[in-house]
Amino acid sequence: MVLSFTERGIYCAAGDFYIDPWRPVDRALITHGHADHARWGMKSYLSTDAAAPVIRMRLGDINLETIAYGEVRRIGDADVSFFPAGHVPGSAQIRVEVGGEVWVASGDYKVVDDGLSEAFEPVKCHAFITECTFGLPVFNWTPEPEVRALLNAWWQSNAALGRPSIIGAYSLGKAQRILAALDPATGPILTHSAVENTNVVLREQGYALPDTIRVMPDLKAKDHPGALIVAPPSALGSTWSRRFTGASTAFASGWMAMRGVRRRRAVDRGFVMSDHADWAGLNTAIAETGAERIFVTHGYTSVFRQWLESQGYDAAIVETEYDGDDAEDAA
Repeated sequence: MVLSFTERGIYCAAGDFYIDPWRPVDRALITHGHADHARWGMKSYLSTDAAAPVIRMRLGDINLETIAYGEVRRIGDADVSFFPAGHVPGSAQIRVEVGGEVWVASGDYKVVDDGLSEAFEPVKCHAFITECTFGLPVFNWTPEPEVRALLNAWWQSNAALGRPSIIGAYSLGKAQRILAALDPATGPILTHSAVENTNVVLREQGYALPDTIRVMPDLKAKDHPGALIVAPPSALGSTWSRRFTGASTAFASGWMAMRGVRRRRAVDRGFVMSDHADWAGLNTAIAETGAERIFVTHGYTSVFRQWLESQGYDAAIVETEYDGDDAEDAA
């Protein structure tokens, strides 16, 4: 096997490295900067040059090398290359070739081009390790142009009434995707510090984001009428958010496709928007790899494996410690 599954993470014996390990190892190849994939404590890291600044911001002073998309690097007896995953800016699938056999570890991915992240590229391989965070047919994402129109219409309606709009979104990826979708002419755009810290790093890399105002302790909501505020989900309903009196609240997540989750979130609006592939996206991505062996990781693994087997794939479940940044209880 080109890759094996160990208690520390996905391991390549030919190159003596791990992909997104969840225990300390000597050499880690990292698909992207979310906390369940990029963890502190490795002796050395390798990521795309686009993902590196956010990883450094989150992990601090680490030994991090970078690689360009499509560049082939020889590590031991393995040839390694990174290809866009479309998940968040800088995210990658990792292709590993040993003796002519090719395996690809997807990390997290989505096949819809959000106009901000590098668009997903299918990679031909013999074996594909895929997430299935949303591996049920019920998950069918709203088309991107429609989501953008709904988001802006919600904000414009609130602004016309003089109400602030607060939307919960994860600080790396989803928040910037929302910001890139907004019409700044509607009003001021405010951000929680966790979101703005990421914005600063991505702007310095050249990612196109609108102007935003960081919410500082002395900020007065009345000075920014009709504002839209982007904050981590954990900030919704908190003391931090209560300064925005009378605000309409929303949450952007793939889990908004499920009514029970919408009710538990107790927000005024739910926007079905995910940085993971939906049911159709998972199936499309897998078919485009040409792989016959499929390993499914975090998500609806049992159901999705059974579905793949019914379609003629050699499918297996891999136990990992990834939870998906889009999990409904994530902060």
